[in-house]
Amino acid sequence: GVSSNSSADVRFTFKSWKCLYALLSLLLQIFMTVTCLHKLFSSVTSLNATTPVIFYGTTCLTMLMFFKVARAWPGLVHHISKNEDLDPNFDGKLAYKCNITCGIVLLLALLEHILSLLSAFAGAMVCQANKSFYEGFVTHFYPWVFTLMPYSAVLGALTQFIHFQSTFIWNFSDLFVICMSYYLTSRLQHINEKLLAAQGKYLPEIFWKTTREDYCRVTQLVRRVDEVISGIVFISFANNLFFICLQLFNTLEDGIKGNGQCSSRSKVTHLLGGYEAATYFLFSLVYLISRSIAVSLIASQVNTASTVPAPVLYDVPSPVYCIEVQRFLDQVNGENVALSGLQFFSVTRSLLLTVAGTIVTYELVMFQFTSTPTSLTGFSNATTPMTPITFP
Repeated sequence: GVSSNSSADVRFTFKSWKCLYALLSLLLQIFMTVTCLHKLFSSVTSLNATTPVIFYGTTCLTMLMFFKVARAWPGLVHHISKNEDLDPNFDGKLAYKCNITCGIVLLLALLEHILSLLSAFAGAMVCQANKSFYEGFVTHFYPWVFTLMPYSAVLGALTQFIHFQSTFIWNFSDLFVICMSYYLTSRLQHINEKLLAAQGKYLPEIFWKTTREDYCRVTQLVRRVDEVISGIVFISFANNLFFICLQLFNTLEDGIKGNGQCSSRSKVTHLLGGYEAATYFLFSLVYLISRSIAVSLIASQVNTASTVPAPVLYDVPSPVYCIEVQRFLDQVNGENVALSGLQFFSVTRSLLLTVAGTIVTYELVMFQFTSTPTSLTGFSNATTPMTPITFP
């Protein structure tokens, strides 16, 4: 029913190849999480050692949250369809904005993935010089798998596929929040355009009553959407916060060298002249910060758009001021219309400053109390999958 134009055709069923594929993918993500936990408990605990556990663990949680969203999706689509029937929204730019955003984010994510692979290849050429090229790469980049299981090319390819899938899921959660925010903001802006066109004009009470009811339906839609996707919003913001802190810490701690136990700056000729790790970390940090800011600002537009009616309502001429205008004002000023992260926080513009303050506090604490071990087998800065492929 996904390709159908009717909301009645949208349904969730476990008896489909898509659901079976998703369940199989979840099992593979759980497998990676378990191997990371085994590696963590059998080695020295450190920040970098816990990174793969957090990356694959949050990927599992994200998949579970998307299963929850999928089960609630038919009801949500039906609710949206009823709203569209009552007040159609013809935003021709909505699909264009979603497609362009997805293209840009996924292209940058792919570039980050490639840079992390280059960093890992460079590290493997030094740390695993006694092994074949591919074996050295996968055993160096995924030590949590190959300390538990013997090497094979099939297992290496499967591990790479799981990791690439995890990277996509990690980026897709942000894209999902962005696209849903685009739609909700578009619905609110549709109401705002009608109000701004009527600002200061002498209009009958029925206009304000109808517009208030339209606004009420949209705010109810925002709350309904938030009930469904708030878990995704929470994981998205928490994940971005952790990995920004981690990448920033690694970059500031090691400087432009960006090296770990096995330096990529060796006498061996490399594609980026030995600066693969540094290039990856710097690009990953900039990409993470940019993507997180984009998610925060775009999602906060829902809250910003919900406050636009207030100035218009204050401008209603006294001769036509009525109880409907007052009710409309009370609703705009009395409600907090915004997406949230499991009701722990609301996504507003001020949240961005709060997150920035948290990052600064974290970095100061880490530099004061954490000393990075110089020898951690299999968990070096240059090769630990942290972001879409190196650190996560």
